[in-house]
Amino acid sequence: MRLGVLTGGGDVPGLNAAIKSVYRAAGDRGWLRKGSGDADVIGIRRGWKGVVHLDGATAGSGDPTGFALPLTDEIVRRVDRTGGTFLHSSRTRPDRIGLEELPDALRARHSELPRVDGRDDLFDLTDQVIDNMMRAGIECLVAIGGDDTLGYAHTLSARGFPVVGIPKTMDNDVRGTEYALGFKTALTRADAFINRQRTHLGSHETVGVFRIFGRNAGFTALGTAMAISDVRCLIPEHRFDLEALCAAVARDHAGNSSRYALVLCSEGAMWKGGSLQEIGAPDAYGHRKKMNVGDALAEAISRATGLPTRPQDITYDLRSGDPDALDKIVANVFGTLAVELIAQGKSDRMVCLQGGVYGHAALPDPARGARTVDVATLYDTARFRPKFTELLGKPLFI
Repeated sequence: MRLGVLTGGGDVPGLNAAIKSVYRAAGDRGWLRKGSGDADVIGIRRGWKGVVHLDGATAGSGDPTGFALPLTDEIVRRVDRTGGTFLHSSRTRPDRIGLEELPDALRARHSELPRVDGRDDLFDLTDQVIDNMMRAGIECLVAIGGDDTLGYAHTLSARGFPVVGIPKTMDNDVRGTEYALGFKTALTRADAFINRQRTHLGSHETVGVFRIFGRNAGFTALGTAMAISDVRCLIPEHRFDLEALCAAVARDHAGNSSRYALVLCSEGAMWKGGSLQEIGAPDAYGHRKKMNVGDALAEAISRATGLPTRPQDITYDLRSGDPDALDKIVANVFGTLAVELIAQGKSDRMVCLQGGVYGHAALPDPARGARTVDVATLYDTARFRPKFTELLGKPLFI
């Protein structure tokens, strides 16, 4: 059995551990032909861009284009000790590839390729991707990613190529699972970052406004607020009352002997009647960057309260560094279970946690969008804080 494994989208701590666990589980099943000179777990570099450019004829012994890395004991031995992904990543979407992104050989005959939306400069290379992997002898692909990466995995599987998914994202918003790789490390790192800022904010009697990941879902902000009892938390699922928030922040500041207050906002959060401009060109999945809500919110709080504010962006800091113990544990389990599903002949599945129990679910359908916070159960809209009273009988990660 020859497997391919790739990581797509944003990096998170725990990806390397998941890759290694896929390789080790394949070895435990006797799928690795040691000393044959030909690899049976192919690391596909640069995510979906790698399968577009993959040279199927030479992938098993090393792709000269640099998009295939045959995995060995020596290559994976230490990788789980560090964060990021040693296979690298991209935000390429093979069923919406621009003319300038085509491999040279395909660009020369682009007129023969399937077009998207009738455009002459946008192509669907899914058939080419499948052909590349089949010529490389890859019998099943393990795709590690968030909604976008797994959404294309769903597309690939629907076209007949076996795929098993492993969810990862600090937003923890992949539909079908309560937990995605990187989430726990993100919470731990956000908690530590904000708590370190208390001495600075108290020294200058300032309101700290912290922007965190969460375009469509507020799980990362909410989870961090569950650990920090005196922070006001804002999430994309609920448009908040700016006047009420400013009043709460003023009370927090006045009631704190060190004269500071804490506000944590998801990147997609916004107050009633407000809007946040999107900037730049959309990526392959249609996402544009949002203006920094932390800066806008800090300015609004200062105008309303007269208090000094300090906006800080803690998004990319959460991606960096090593995974914590829980993310390594989940990565090891998810990678192993992905190989178990393959051994059972299952595909179009994603390993997951549901009800606090390891299992598997259908690869997420991109048409359904991201998983979002159940506001009525988990979020106190009047206090801008997590709600704990509804958690009896609920799993640890929700």
